[in-house]
Amino acid sequence: MRIFYAADSSPNPDFASQLWRANLHDSLVSLGHDVVEFRYDLAATFRHLDPARPEAAAFITDNRPRLGKALLAQIRAAHAEKPVQLFFSYFYDACVEPAVLDAIRALGIVTVNWFCNASYQLHLVSQIAPHYDWCLVPERFRLEDYRALGAHPIYCQEAANPRVYQPSDVPLEFDVAFAGQCYADRPDTVLWLREQGLDVRVWGARWEYHVAPPTRNPLRRWLPKSHGLPADAVGGVLDDRSLVELYSRARVNLGFATVGENQAAPRLTQVRLRDFEVPMSGGFYLAEHSDELTDFFIPGVEIETWRSRKELLEKCRHYLAHDEARRAIATAGRARALREHTWEHRFTAAFQTMGLA
Repeated sequence: MRIFYAADSSPNPDFASQLWRANLHDSLVSLGHDVVEFRYDLAATFRHLDPARPEAAAFITDNRPRLGKALLAQIRAAHAEKPVQLFFSYFYDACVEPAVLDAIRALGIVTVNWFCNASYQLHLVSQIAPHYDWCLVPERFRLEDYRALGAHPIYCQEAANPRVYQPSDVPLEFDVAFAGQCYADRPDTVLWLREQGLDVRVWGARWEYHVAPPTRNPLRRWLPKSHGLPADAVGGVLDDRSLVELYSRARVNLGFATVGENQAAPRLTQVRLRDFEVPMSGGFYLAEHSDELTDFFIPGVEIETWRSRKELLEKCRHYLAHDEARRAIATAGRARALREHTWEHRFTAAFQTMGLA
């Protein structure tokens, strides 16, 4: 199948965004499809996605027609050279006008959009979603919301690329680690775990704002501890290789399920890319519990889960003290991920639902 692919793969402060969009492309190629990539610098587009911000609204008004014109020109040229069967994108409303999608469909090309932030950002794709033939949706509880927009969703959970996420031959170095952006209840939980005596290390954007300020006060030993992380517990944004290696360097890899900045009840949670990438990499994964995640891994057998800070602390301590049990779960988790949770598995199932070869 000949696929025209459009998604931002430029360097991004959220390292996972860059890496996983590239993995989508790689997985389509690995399935034997002929993939033609949209040649357009999307970096600025993906920095201006929310029209509620005045500066973004002005950029979108100016950029979207230009992007659409380039997209139509390239896809028509590719289609004339050799028929394109599928247009596959990771787009927001800010990227393309609905009329452009209608024009692509008028060429006889099936259109599909992948979007993985609908749990709290469905409003950012509500204009374009009904204009695609299909929308791939990893948030199961949002399927009816897509249908209410007039869209045609397919439940397609996230996954991992086994050519990227593999066990690394590196020594164990950290007790408890987390790599990901600092937001929502993540910093409070990490700070609390450290206060309980766990050596938790973190990497990613914005964690530096939670480093305790240094002091030269000679009376410090009589003062209350500064509320914050020590500088040596905080790393920056990891490159792709270092991220994958971290999963093998840590005895326990943490997972959080909250999305966005919402910490009030009811909390918004969803299955994350990390839920598949850590097990695929052979790391021991201790994830925040969600019922949906248990559809993909067996807690206590292939991963472990936690529901409260107390349970998280207890399980960290337990598995730090039981190496063999920890290794057995990590091994089983990788086997399950390889067997069922690659992007090839996801796309093969989705294309079958669409009626595509």
